[in-house]
Amino acid sequence: MPPGVPGSSRPALLDIWDGLSIAVSTVPLDVYGPEQIERRLHDLDWVANIALAHEAVVEHIGKIGGATVVPMKLFTMFSEPERAVEEMRSRRRQLSAVIKRIKDCQEWGVRVTRSAGTPQQQTRTRPIRSGVDFLAAKKRARDDERDLSARLHAEAEGVLLQLGRVSKQAKRRLPPDAAATPPLLEAAFLVPRTGSARFKAAARQAARRCRAAGGDLALSGPWPAYNFIDGGERRT
Repeated sequence: MPPGVPGSSRPALLDIWDGLSIAVSTVPLDVYGPEQIERRLHDLDWVANIALAHEAVVEHIGKIGGATVVPMKLFTMFSEPERAVEEMRSRRRQLSAVIKRIKDCQEWGVRVTRSAGTPQQQTRTRPIRSGVDFLAAKKRARDDERDLSARLHAEAEGVLLQLGRVSKQAKRRLPPDAAATPPLLEAAFLVPRTGSARFKAAARQAARRCRAAGGDLALSGPWPAYNFIDGGERRT
């Protein structure tokens, strides 16, 4: 088992019921108390180190005999290990539904953004000899920008639909608050392990169409199914 988050005890598995276990470790309150966490949430290096350690434990457990892992959010804490076990037992029906949904699946992330330099490549240019020519050029530039934006947004929606067809569930995600330029699409897909090759092939095809339209598609994963613990957008 990996060492866990900085300053914690090494994670241990506690039985909940019928082969289901919860991974727990103890942490010092002078580092992980509510006030201390709130004060350091803006320290991106500190949060990133904890997130990486947390992810290492989740991924390690996922490799134990093909286990189905229900990952908890970062900084999920209980007053004592027994309280964590009690809470999970009280959520037996909910956890059973989640396990059924994500069993033998992986999460893949997709982000569609606008390619750098696209507006200049799309704008038509003509000689400007008068004020009328200048105004006409400005109008053409606005029209080109509007048309390009419409094509890119339509392509991004097409990516969501296309990849949704080769996944079990799809979920549109909100972009990070700090994003200077919000992506055209930020989405997560729950994909059966046996269908990962098909999904990646569809993503490559979608990426080619995005490039032709003036966008870029980035694929990340596979990850534990963080975005599908509470469900997702169901395909009809």
